[in-house]
This record gives sequence, C-alpha cells and structure tokens, in this order.
Amino acid sequence: MSKRFKSQLLIFTYFFLGLVFFDGNVLAQRTLVVSAIPDQNPEKLNRLYSLLADELSENLEIEVVYKPVINYQAAVTAFRTGDLDLVWFGGLTGVQARLQKPGSVVIAQRDIDSNFHSLFIAHSKSKIKPISNINGLKVLKGKRFTFGSESSTSGRLMPQHFLAKAGVFLSDFKGGRAGFSGSHDATIVLVQSGSYEVGAVNEEVWKTNLANGQINLRKVSPIWRTPAYADYHWLAQPNLDKRFGIGFTEKLTNQFLALDKTTFRKSEILKLFGANSFIRAYEYNYNDIEKIGRKLKKIR
Repeated sequence: MSKRFKSQLLIFTYFFLGLVFFDGNVLAQRTLVVSAIPDQNPEKLNRLYSLLADELSENLEIEVVYKPVINYQAAVTAFRTGDLDLVWFGGLTGVQARLQKPGSVVIAQRDIDSNFHSLFIAHSKSKIKPISNINGLKVLKGKRFTFGSESSTSGRLMPQHFLAKAGVFLSDFKGGRAGFSGSHDATIVLVQSGSYEVGAVNEEVWKTNLANGQINLRKVSPIWRTPAYADYHWLAQPNLDKRFGIGFTEKLTNQFLALDKTTFRKSEILKLFGANSFIRAYEYNYNDIEKIGRKLKKIR
C-alpha cells in the first residue's frame, strides 16, 4: 500500500468519523428529554407524556422524548446531572432541583397550582369525624397514618407542615412513626383497605379517582382540606437557548400557555393534567415552599 493511498485513507477515515460524531452531537442537541415525578399510576403518566411529547415535537420541530424515573429524588438527580431537560416537579422537588442547578427556569404551572390543596382522608372504621379547623388535627394522634412519597409536596411536606402547626408530630402517630405509600394513588388504596386509618393525599388525584369510580365513600372519605399553597410546575434547564437557539425557552413556555381544548390532543393533555389551562410561573411563587422545606429539613 503506497504512502499516498495510506494518507488518503486516513483523511477519509477522519472525515467519516467526524461526520458520525457531528451528526450524533447534533442529534443529541436537538432532542428534548422530558420527565415528571412519578406521583400517579405509570400507565396514566405514560399516556399523558406521550401525548405531550408529540404535541411539543410537532410544534417546536424537534425530537421530544419522555423518560420516566423511578422516584421523586431520581428526577431531582437526573435534572441536576443534565440527563433531563424539562421536568414536571412538585413544589418541593422543583425547589430542590432548582437550588441544585443554578440558572434553571420555572416556566409554567397549571391554573390550579397557585391555590393547591391536600386532603386528609380516613377509613370509616376509624370513626374520625370531619375536622372544622386545624386544631382538630390533634384527633389524629395515636392513629395509623400514611403520607405519599417522602418528597411529595401535597402528600407529605404541606400535610406535615399543617400537622406541626396543630401540635401533631410524626412521633405522635401509632408506633411513633408515619408510613410512606410512595404515591397518591397508593395512599388512597391503603386507607380504603384499612391498612392505615388516615392518610394525606393530593386533592386533584382524589377527585380523579372519585370520578373514575375507584373510591368507595362508604370505606374512605375526606375529613379535612388544607389551606391553599403553590405546588406543581415545569422546570427547564438553563442551557436550552444555547442548545436549541435563542428564544427557545420562551417558545417552549408559550407551548404550554397555548394548550386549550381546540384539538383532541390538547384537550386530552389538559384533561390528564386535571387542568383547564397553564399559566406562567416564577421562582418567587415557591418561596414559602422553600421556607417550609428548610424548616422540615427537606431542603438543606
């Protein structure tokens, strides 16, 4: 093999490898990876985010993929490392992720998220009557109690916050501790079955399960509704404009603000989100969540 031929072959090889690298890099840069905290049934989440990925991909003209995570903290970690570009977080996990990734941007929340509520639910055999004010939570002392996920805003952080204001602490529950079901759906199932006497659950998930006929009100019912607080929101990586072009984060935000009921897909997305629309959200909306998170040592 002549030296000239070897040189040409080497140049061609470098050129080919360069194209492969370039194409792969461009592909990675043009793919938006979306995820969400696993707060509900995986089947519902897969349907919701598959529809959303299709909607965003079509309108933004990029590839959008949904990547599920195994638990709340996995979502926070994957956002911090850059493996996820856009995540639907609860109030607490959103604050945790934002503090771990400076420059990340809160872009939108549902119309219901600025005034969100948790419900305390009880099994009928517990004989607990509806509670009229926060001080009535003292009746829960000595009961078998479960939260949802340990990092859930509506299933743990805010319920624990209101319990503490009433002078009820985790050590006051039966066995000196509370349970953690892992999700809102699971909390409803566990309280309805009688495994726990009382639980704290996301009000919207309760409504959805009730509408779907998955709740037997003769066995489980709400006993107290919390005061309002800010909860879920979309959090975007700080480098999206650099990767997808100047103004991309604003375009992405506008896609959520434009969700309405004019098409079947948009309508279905809103229905699965339990919302009528999305509105802009900002960091300051979650200042109280951060303060409570620090007080309860969920944010350090």
